[in-house]
Amino acid sequence: MLTRRATLGLMAAAAFAKSGAAMPLFKGQAKPFSRDWLESEAARLAKAEYAPMHEVPQAWRDLSYDEYKRIWFNSQKGLWTDTARPFHVDFFHPGLYFPRPVEVAIVEDGEARMLGFDYALFDKTDNAPDLPIDDTLGYSGLRLRAELREKDIFEEFAVFQGASYFRAIGTGQNYGLSARGLALDTAKGTGEEFPEFTHFWLEAPAAGDRMMKVHALLNSPSVTGAYTFRITPGLPAEMDVQAKIFPRRELDHLGLAPLTSMFLFDETNRARFDDFRSAVHDSEGLMVHNGAGELLWRPLGNPRELQVSSFVDDGPQGFGLMQRARDVEDFADLEAHYHNRPSLWITPSEDWGKGAVTLVEIPSDKEIYDNIVAYWRPREPLAAGSTYMFNYRMLWGAEPSRPRDVAEVVNTRIGKGYDKTVPYQIVTVDFAPHKAFEGELDELTRHISANRGTVSDGVLQRNPGTGGVRLAFKYDPEEATAADLRVQLIKDGRSVTEVWLYRWTV
Repeated sequence: MLTRRATLGLMAAAAFAKSGAAMPLFKGQAKPFSRDWLESEAARLAKAEYAPMHEVPQAWRDLSYDEYKRIWFNSQKGLWTDTARPFHVDFFHPGLYFPRPVEVAIVEDGEARMLGFDYALFDKTDNAPDLPIDDTLGYSGLRLRAELREKDIFEEFAVFQGASYFRAIGTGQNYGLSARGLALDTAKGTGEEFPEFTHFWLEAPAAGDRMMKVHALLNSPSVTGAYTFRITPGLPAEMDVQAKIFPRRELDHLGLAPLTSMFLFDETNRARFDDFRSAVHDSEGLMVHNGAGELLWRPLGNPRELQVSSFVDDGPQGFGLMQRARDVEDFADLEAHYHNRPSLWITPSEDWGKGAVTLVEIPSDKEIYDNIVAYWRPREPLAAGSTYMFNYRMLWGAEPSRPRDVAEVVNTRIGKGYDKTVPYQIVTVDFAPHKAFEGELDELTRHISANRGTVSDGVLQRNPGTGGVRLAFKYDPEEATAADLRVQLIKDGRSVTEVWLYRWTV
């Protein structure tokens, strides 16, 4: 290993001597790289039999969670840390949940050089396990850092690790929800398939660049894909995603721009959890700007049984998982900082046609599990042997600029009133202040409906706590075990609020 490293180190030194960049451990020879080549490589793989990446040695795969944490990357040894380049890159070691390494290459002047695994880049505690080092090792993912708030202080803003998972944060935020390159057969009875980003290509940025470009090759038994991420850190952090998909088989349950998050409880299901905190969630609601121009708000739930909701649409204008609660006291948690988790908004770059924004809610009893998935599902299956291009923008941070001038939902509460013996529950929907509420409230028409059970006419009141209005109504499920509720306020023939939707379950 030492001889091999010394040899490859000399190759790296020769390759980077003129640029003054860091000297990582390379393997193999430089090869031409372009987006066209990446697409042709994905197309070639789609016609071949699927072959997964190799696994690292058993000792690495058998690491416990605590043992895995005893080894960490030394950011002072990161890629480009001793250069004037505006981005630095850290790497994650394999093992535990990451049995297969990924290949990472650096692209400069149209040529790509593959990185070799260098265990010397990692620090360890004194009781870290002794692990074998051989040619099967590789990194399990990467972390991007940049000067976000202070000169010479490089903070992380994006991570790619595990299957096709990646995540980002706006400046000053804490990590929360994640995204994936593609979702296949989510919540389907036959089981879900998790495509993997097997190769990454990092384009070396020039001094002064604000955008980092990352390319990725996706591979799985059912599909391959060529991805390009143009990432600009900030608040929000912006990602422009270019994805070309090559199905190996017909894909009848495909999830585009899939998002994964966690929702345990809030005021809608607080009674089920004996917890000192008032809420626990990375995201609290799904927002959809549909092709008809409506702005939908669907509070998330933690059901007792799996729930799948489909919001049928034609030409969606945007969707995402939002975290609207932004005060520490909204959660009363001084460690997890749930109030500082990012929202994530997806904007298609072209017409995605007919399909549905799909929300999957999985029962969960612990906050360590992601139990929320949201994605766009095309109505027509993707045919085997065909090619599909999907482009979209991702904003990680606060909510996007309001696409419509309507009052947003600021909170939802569900539960019994003072009389716990009645069969119905009280539902309250609080709307933010809006100019439409400045007149008499009887000028507003209340639209309240349920597809099962019965609802009351409701009471509309001003809420001095929010400055907006509250609509409260009774819901009696009767014999129903699940129902879809809908609320909307209308004035002068048009909606002046988001359309509130909710899946009630026992």
